[in-house]
Amino acid sequence: MTTLSISHITTYRYGKAVAIGPHRLMLRPRETRDLRLVAFDLQISPSARIDWAQDVAGNAVASATFDTSSELLCIQSRMTVELSAPTWPVFAIAASAASYPFRYEGDHWTDLGPLAQPQYADDAGRLARWVDSFVMEGPTDTLSLLKDVANGVNAWVSYQSRSSEGTQGPLETLDRGWGSCRDLAVLFAEAVRTLGFGARLVSGYLHDPAGENLGSFGAGSTHAWVEVFVPGAGWIAFDPTNRSVGSANLIPVAVARNIAQVTPVSGGYYGTGCDLLSLEVGVSVSVDGP
Repeated sequence: MTTLSISHITTYRYGKAVAIGPHRLMLRPRETRDLRLVAFDLQISPSARIDWAQDVAGNAVASATFDTSSELLCIQSRMTVELSAPTWPVFAIAASAASYPFRYEGDHWTDLGPLAQPQYADDAGRLARWVDSFVMEGPTDTLSLLKDVANGVNAWVSYQSRSSEGTQGPLETLDRGWGSCRDLAVLFAEAVRTLGFGARLVSGYLHDPAGENLGSFGAGSTHAWVEVFVPGAGWIAFDPTNRSVGSANLIPVAVARNIAQVTPVSGGYYGTGCDLLSLEVGVSVSVDGP
């Protein structure tokens, strides 16, 4: 088990005091069988009213509303988590789903709903043809197929850090041949949905003590990956950016059908575009104890 301390600071600086609009914050980690949240603290300046709720996916969402104007908005979350995910996980996949193709049973299919359906237009079937190239003739091992698709995304798309907002569509990422971690995650999720798998996008943190993983800055950073639902095993994490499978060194914060639904900090202010001078995001991840 590894105990981590994580700090996430988002700072907006304005050219004058502006009225700050409501903000939606997704910063509290999701507790899973591999992650225990030991402590969490959220500090906002200027002071704000904070209301907590769970969204439809069970994510913890904080809504912050402000009564005062300010030249500075600082949102800082601090948390301590315990990670117990194995580096080399073994997945107890149900016999009915061990080979692809397979069909989700009635309840699974109903509950997965749009998570198992492509979300982007592909009228010419370009993405479908691309992902079909990874499917062997006849039944193939399900986990091996998913790994092949994730590795294919990694081989096709070069990782590039991108600070601009928004996410590329899957066909745009294929055409460009480069993208950020969130672009690679969207491409992988859409590819496996095209094959009929249920998939959800995940935002959170990557713990990288050696500083060797793509998408990492120092010992850790914000990150995006995908979870695929496989009967028997449940939700399996795939990080196409780093060609990894399983939840080791991944700290999930929010899951959703669309990557835009798991933005850590979203909101606005009342003023002109020129009023915003800068936006800075800082994340630190450190190991507690020896």
